[in-house]
Amino acid sequence: MPDSEPTAPSELLREAEAFVAAHPDIKAFEALFADLSGVVRGKRYPIEDLPKLAQNGLTFPASVFLLDTQGMSHDPGGKGFSDGDPDVFARMIPQTLDPVPWSTMPLAQCLLEFDRGPGRPLELDPRYILKRCVDRLHELGLKPVVAFELEFYLIDKERTDERGPQPPLNPLTRQREAATQVYGMDVVDAYGRILQEIVDACTIQGVPTGAITAEYAPGQFEINLRHVDDPLGAADDCILFKRAVRGVARKHDLQATFMAKPYPERAGSGLHLHVSLFDEAGRNVFDGGAASGPDMASERLRHAIGGVLDTLPAAMAILAPNVNSFRRFEPNIFVPVNRSWGFENRSVALRVPIGDGQSRRIEHRVAGADANPYLALATALAGIHHGIVNRIEPPEPTEGNAGTAFDPSLPMRPRRAIHTLARSEVMDDYLGAGYPKLYAACKEAEYDEFEWLISPQEYDWYL
Repeated sequence: MPDSEPTAPSELLREAEAFVAAHPDIKAFEALFADLSGVVRGKRYPIEDLPKLAQNGLTFPASVFLLDTQGMSHDPGGKGFSDGDPDVFARMIPQTLDPVPWSTMPLAQCLLEFDRGPGRPLELDPRYILKRCVDRLHELGLKPVVAFELEFYLIDKERTDERGPQPPLNPLTRQREAATQVYGMDVVDAYGRILQEIVDACTIQGVPTGAITAEYAPGQFEINLRHVDDPLGAADDCILFKRAVRGVARKHDLQATFMAKPYPERAGSGLHLHVSLFDEAGRNVFDGGAASGPDMASERLRHAIGGVLDTLPAAMAILAPNVNSFRRFEPNIFVPVNRSWGFENRSVALRVPIGDGQSRRIEHRVAGADANPYLALATALAGIHHGIVNRIEPPEPTEGNAGTAFDPSLPMRPRRAIHTLARSEVMDDYLGAGYPKLYAACKEAEYDEFEWLISPQEYDWYL
């Protein structure tokens, strides 16, 4: 698991040299990072350059962290064209250098973290933003243990006549998938080779995977990542996992998508965050001591839930980062549509699952699979810290269906969401002074571009 502390160039050099010696067939490597929208970007180098990169790093323009989903720079906050687009340093994250097993050529990859020079972290780097929030909890003597659950679709590479996605042909029956078989093992068996290759690729890259589940729509699956006590490493794993899923799918002539709502009539794909907090003695401070009922939750767990629910309106622009993201939210389909919480209840925004006291946790169910995992987790940890420090009491836990109606306090439209984030003093404090406004400006420009396009429906309706 990658360490969150700075690593000396000499240690990175030893890691790079050992890797090259152990993998003499590899010809090139890719240095990668996830931008504001969670899009993976980077550079490819010949393998001979790996020791030099490990020792000296490389450079990118700082504005690469303020691109929209399509890779366009809109000069948000005067950062880009207006400030001369200065470079910043990128450095290899230790223990992320691994082979790429799905590649058609012998290839390696590593992840990058950014700074403006030694001791000067890049405030725009989503990984550093997450670290800020982790450090705030560490100051309280609390250590987050986190896990991600990701839903995704396997789809046919061929589009429909309307350029939309369609389910793939079942590898066993050679019939196009049409039925929903949630938890269906026949579906898992049919795609078993692809799913196992995903798990194998993750194992090679040190990404700890767990259960595999067929989800609520044809071609939709969920793979859990295991709980780890390094939130930065967990988010790194999430980025690597998504890249592995896409890479293995391409190898099998399919496409994998983490789009939040690829089919209007079928289930969306979520990114569920599981968070526990441990004190310096190794005790889970969320454990209330009871095996079931309200006393499952400690006072700190209640306050953490109160804080996350309090900050949820401001976090929506990050948890639902694209126009399509908001199509996932509908009543009565196990997707949260309000600020609710409850014990063992999948209709709420924050679920407290059953289990023993040491596994007591919050399952944050709001984010879409298209969310940037660093930023999504940062908002959750920010809310937890905010609630604990300010002793924010949550509403009463919900029993039964919490998802019957939208909460008017939640901004369930893209522009409302980014304007709410931009005005949030709490998120400005946790994510970094000015970052919410920069994020909102970038997304505002993206939405302007989106709305300028003429959709096929406009021709149907108005031509």
